[in-house]
Amino acid sequence: MTALPPYLAATADAYGALAHRYADLARRGLDHFPLDRAVLAAFAELARAGEAGPVAELGCGPGYTTAHLRDLGLDVFGLDLSPVMIDLAREAHPGLRFEVGSMDALDLADGTLGGIVSWYSVIHAPPQDIPRYLAEFRRVLAPGGTLLCAFFESEGGPVAAFDHKVTTAYRWPIDDLAGLAREAGFVEVGRMLREPHEDERFRRGHLLMHAR
Repeated sequence: MTALPPYLAATADAYGALAHRYADLARRGLDHFPLDRAVLAAFAELARAGEAGPVAELGCGPGYTTAHLRDLGLDVFGLDLSPVMIDLAREAHPGLRFEVGSMDALDLADGTLGGIVSWYSVIHAPPQDIPRYLAEFRRVLAPGGTLLCAFFESEGGPVAAFDHKVTTAYRWPIDDLAGLAREAGFVEVGRMLREPHEDERFRRGHLLMHAR
């Protein structure tokens, strides 16, 4: 992987420093969130039906969502900026493939993926960089491939930075993010808004899209 821009390097370092604690939390991260499991199941069904290629979880962290996608019947691998996270993912899930890499410069040929899951993985990207990420997602997805993007939703307000526990993150209006995805070459299939649980601060947004 080539040298990262400063904000990406800082993000990788911040997650690396908290990797073991983060992995402990992520291990049961879906257990109490039936709606999150439902949207992942919907993604898996769409990706299987498309038969367009393997699935990548981009920003996979310690790999627990990647393993959940495997359990849903997908041929899936994970990628993350943080080498420490990737080491933990490989240790916890030896039967899965995990690689270090950046979502804005994927070492993949055009049109080779059947699906991408971005599970809160673009939340730290500055707003002006989101179109570049979406364009890269579209480049590596086969036509008809499926994208699931999960993020913090701004509940009627504009794009807004907030003090995420790891490093600065952003909340997005779901319509704005959907609009940028359309401009990048995606067609919306569905969306879900989930209200925050008692130990969460913000509403969660989920967009399911197909590559044109």
